Amino acid sequence: MRPPTDRDELVSRARDLAGRPLSELATGLGLPVPVDLRRDKGWIGQLVERALGATGGPRELCDFPHLGVELKTIPVDGGGRPRESTWVCVAPLDGSLARSWDRSRVCRKLARVLWVPIRGEGPPGERVVDRPRLWRPTAAQEARLRADWEALAELIELGEWWQLTARHGQVLQVRPKAASSRELVWVLDEEASWVRTNPRGFYLRRSFTAEVLATRG
Repeated sequence: MRPPTDRDELVSRARDLAGRPLSELATGLGLPVPVDLRRDKGWIGQLVERALGATGGPRELCDFPHLGVELKTIPVDGGGRPRESTWVCVAPLDGSLARSWDRSRVCRKLARVLWVPIRGEGPPGERVVDRPRLWRPTAAQEARLRADWEALAELIELGEWWQLTARHGQVLQVRPKAASSRELVWVLDEEASWVRTNPRGFYLRRSFTAEVLATRG
């Protein structure tokens, strides 16, 4: 699938997917459908990326860099409410965190997002694409994201990342991000010493993404 030429074409493609089971999308793209997602956790996102013509690229960039749009598939229940928090990007603990919100990876990733809800909890192929939503944070939403990021970033910069729990942050949180507890990375602690810990990531809370999805664009 070639990349969409503009945002209108991207949204049109996403709307054309609404109501279609994932097995149908996979068949059309010649891709196998996994029995479950235990070993294929990224399958749904990768499938929708292929179906929409995402180009991807370095982690610093969004999925459609020429359009400035990030793609987020999000599992929802029968009422269209998010079933889990949403991964945004890596939370670097090695001293490479941006010095300001405006320069942060979180800010870039969330500048404009195409949300593609996925309904269903059964086998991956039976899950269905729901109506997409192209979203840009309102001034009030960005202010809440900025406030959380700055509070979280302060602890990370001080090397006190170990104090962060899922309770920190009203709309944005930092949580472990690893395939298993055995996955470790080198990070700086509060004494500027290198230690090993599980990688962390920035996540959006379900309550925030529910708010976003409830406002139709």
